[in-house]
Amino acid sequence: MTDTPQQPLLIVEDEMFIRMIAADALEDRGFSIIEAGDAREALEILERSSEIALIFTDINMPGDLDGLDLAEEVTKRWPHIEIIVTSGGVRLDSAEVPDSGKFLPKPYATDQTR
Repeated sequence: MTDTPQQPLLIVEDEMFIRMIAADALEDRGFSIIEAGDAREALEILERSSEIALIFTDINMPGDLDGLDLAEEVTKRWPHIEIIVTSGGVRLDSAEVPDSGKFLPKPYATDQTR
């Protein structure tokens, strides 16, 4: 780990316990974490912050946008932001994630975040 601060990573997950586990694991690896409980909240955060470099989002979330909708919107509006999509109920090939993003199936061990 370097002493140079990394650009923030936005975790979008409606289940608080899962979001906390992911945030803790990624903070332990030196990431600066911002959290959102759904896609709309994530978009509001993105509109206020130009420093986010990566979004880690669940697919299934409450509201009118799911994680794939969020990924598509991020690709259109902020093409420099990298995307990781995760789900326990849906299995995707990374080629199905917008903008050459990656798919990480749940449950995931915290050592998979390396």
